[in-house]
Amino acid sequence: MDLMTVSALLIALLFVFLACGVWVAIALAAVGFAAMTQVTAPSGPVLATSFWQSLTGWDLTALPMFVLMGEILYRTKLSEDMFEGLAPWLSRLPGRLLHTNIVGCAIFAAVSGSSAATTATIGRIALPELQKRGYDERMTIGTLAGSGTLGLLIPPSIIMIVYATATDQSIARLFIAGVIPGLVLAGLFMGYVMIWALLFPNRMPPPEPVTTFVNRIRSTRRLIPVVLLIAGIIGSIYGGLASPTEAAVVGVFLSLLLSWWSGTLTKENARDALLSATRTSCMICFILAGAAFLTTAMGFTGIPRALAEWVGSFNLSSYQLLAALTLLYIVLGCFLDGISMVVLTTSIVIPMIQQSGFDLIWFGIYIVIVTELAQITPPVGFNLYVLQSMTGRNLFTIGYYSLPLFLLMVLEVALLAVFPELALWLPSTMLDAN
Repeated sequence: MDLMTVSALLIALLFVFLACGVWVAIALAAVGFAAMTQVTAPSGPVLATSFWQSLTGWDLTALPMFVLMGEILYRTKLSEDMFEGLAPWLSRLPGRLLHTNIVGCAIFAAVSGSSAATTATIGRIALPELQKRGYDERMTIGTLAGSGTLGLLIPPSIIMIVYATATDQSIARLFIAGVIPGLVLAGLFMGYVMIWALLFPNRMPPPEPVTTFVNRIRSTRRLIPVVLLIAGIIGSIYGGLASPTEAAVVGVFLSLLLSWWSGTLTKENARDALLSATRTSCMICFILAGAAFLTTAMGFTGIPRALAEWVGSFNLSSYQLLAALTLLYIVLGCFLDGISMVVLTTSIVIPMIQQSGFDLIWFGIYIVIVTELAQITPPVGFNLYVLQSMTGRNLFTIGYYSLPLFLLMVLEVALLAVFPELALWLPSTMLDAN
């Protein structure tokens, strides 16, 4: 059997496993075993070696630490303080308090790393407050669904750690590369809200009571804890004081300190945060291990190289290849979560990307953005499930509400392709200068 036929059968086998509800990690490992039947190498030792190497890297230690930090912060009063601190300043912009969804998610993304955690934490406070004030439900839910995805792009980001582990890239460089694209995406969201508010003023509630400058300053004091938390985590990485792994430990310590200071560090909250972080981290590591075995097995078969050569035979331009990959990830996002998408496709896609001359740090930011699209794509978008549980609305209704922000993310992908320095300028300036 030729390699193209084998690869088609393996892809079909994977989708059969996934359609049958088999765990993603087991499905990946099973397809890896099927691929190993095409070569003479023993699958048992390859499986053991792949699992061990994928789970013993020191950089991977940052993953459970950042997950635990997000779980601790989810159980604090941080989101409430952020809303009260931001509202007096954002109420003067067109769209007024709708911007608290976007800015709040952008800030919390800088201390979380998880899209679902960002959506749930900000939504827990913002949704009731916006609904109570009479803001348009479609905009309230849609902006929260889209802005929650910033948890993947603005560092620290769990999915960046996964990508860095799968492709042997620098976590610190990826973190820094995500800052400007994350801010640009937040700016696009805010611009959309302002334009919508100016076009449909009749769908906006009455203006908030005017507050004095002194009162706004007093409200801003409630942002001090989150600012200190961001400075402690991100500042230690950017300042060269700590590696991403060490900064993750700093983040856990500071989140525990913040939880104690706010009076939410109870035995029950600590236990729930630890158990939830353990479950999430084990799931991600299990997927990474299965993907590592599949990647190794595919390397033995030579399929990735053959696929790269096959795609190269079409003589696609760089933009055509990116357009094809974007469509592929959007389709995959209808069926897989973001982490599964990354670990599932890297073994096949990375050779194509390298052959086309793309920088792998840049591609890491690109793949995070297209993974963000999956977070609000029915029927598997995690953010949609979070908001469904919070609002009681139909999954596809929430997806429809978030469609404009989905399109803005597609625009961000185009901007990143046309202006790659959006992702590459800051890490080259900060890290290469040091």
